[in-house]
Amino acid sequence: MISKKDRGHIDHIKAANSVVGFTGKIHRPIKIVILGAGSSFTPRLINDVLRIPGSQGGEIALIDIDTNRLSTMHKLIGKLVAANCQGDIWQVIASSNRREVLGDAHYIVNCIEVSGIDCVRFDYDIPLEYGIDQCIGDTSGPGGLFKGLRTIPVFLEILRDCEEMSPEAYVLNYTNPMSMMCIAAARSSSMQVFGMCHSVQGTSRLLAKRAGVPFTEMTWECAGINHLAWFTKLEHKGKDLYPLLKEKAKKDLAGNPVDPEDGADLVRKDIMLHFGAFVTESSGHLSEYLPYYRVRKDIKKKYCRSGYDGESGFYSRNWPEWRKKADRDREKMLRGEKPIEWERSWEYASWIIEAREKDTPFRVHANVMNNHRKAGPLIENLPYNGCVEVASMVDRSGIHPTVYGNLPPQMAALCRSHIGAYELAVDAVIEKSKEAAMLSLMLDPLTSAVCSPSEIREMTLKLFRAEKDYLPDYQ
Repeated sequence: MISKKDRGHIDHIKAANSVVGFTGKIHRPIKIVILGAGSSFTPRLINDVLRIPGSQGGEIALIDIDTNRLSTMHKLIGKLVAANCQGDIWQVIASSNRREVLGDAHYIVNCIEVSGIDCVRFDYDIPLEYGIDQCIGDTSGPGGLFKGLRTIPVFLEILRDCEEMSPEAYVLNYTNPMSMMCIAAARSSSMQVFGMCHSVQGTSRLLAKRAGVPFTEMTWECAGINHLAWFTKLEHKGKDLYPLLKEKAKKDLAGNPVDPEDGADLVRKDIMLHFGAFVTESSGHLSEYLPYYRVRKDIKKKYCRSGYDGESGFYSRNWPEWRKKADRDREKMLRGEKPIEWERSWEYASWIIEAREKDTPFRVHANVMNNHRKAGPLIENLPYNGCVEVASMVDRSGIHPTVYGNLPPQMAALCRSHIGAYELAVDAVIEKSKEAAMLSLMLDPLTSAVCSPSEIREMTLKLFRAEKDYLPDYQ
């Protein structure tokens, strides 16, 4: 177990210049590879690694096919190393050819984006013609499916190179659609792949704040699938926190919030009242996972708000500008016009590396196959071959998903409604099958609540035609 001293270090992030982490030292130089290094995740992920106390350094390899973004990131990571580390303990290398720098890695972080800048509007606009209104559209539904059809083939090619060049490495995947990516990897690769999301960390702290209790004193359990995992236990010193949270939610939904700054997030609050537990991902994401909130205009107006709270087309309209802004911000960082003195964040990657290298047990929530243990499912009432998100313990011997047991039946049923769609989506990728892609969307809860099977078939083929340059060989 984690010592009381170390848990204090973990649960109270200190000032930006303080060292936050476990006691002890890392006993070897390590090599970390970032795939899709132009991603907005990269600077903070590397900053987190550089702030691991007791590190011997090693090598950071940056890979991206966009040479302009790669060059900028190479300079920025070099600046971060110089600002955070004494001596030349970290070497930073970069290449647009992954095979030049992929070898002998210990940890491979996947943040790739495949043709998103060209296809993000298709992913939203074409489904909208058929009445399917998405907020994010990168994990489930038509947007999630087509992002998967474009992205997973590239990911599987990368994993084949990893098998040859770094077969013992741990692959930490941050790219959506998370569940599809992990299922495809499990079916096609011998690499150890774990899906990393920040929903559990962020929402657990949000719930402690809403309940008015210290996060370090809250006892909780969470399990399900990515973006649809459930906080099935929330307690403070043995007292159930849900009665308080539900009373506050009722007032928020009635338009009389106790805290006006926390009066939104209505989809998650409504689901908590009806299904019994709070869900990990934002109301915008969650609204796409369900058949209830984005079908009728009056219901959408009642529950959906701006931004990540459910705004129509929020991601597709803003993502291109977010990308440009990220590029502008990096240039400002290089010129010293924007600070890079960041605290260590709660993204899991650096904590997994530190816990494993120091052999300090630490709990994360990882996306893994439900049959990970082989002896039986991690969540008993979810499909054996599906991808689940469960508590996982990290130590020197690896990342060890824990057995949850049975989810409450109503929660498991909503999760199951997605796992079948995800499995068919992976079939579509591996078999290059348009038919399997159509069937996947016919099982998607939101899509099937809006469209008939014939309309889904027509829409899917229209998306294939629009994105044909990025979807070769699908038949």
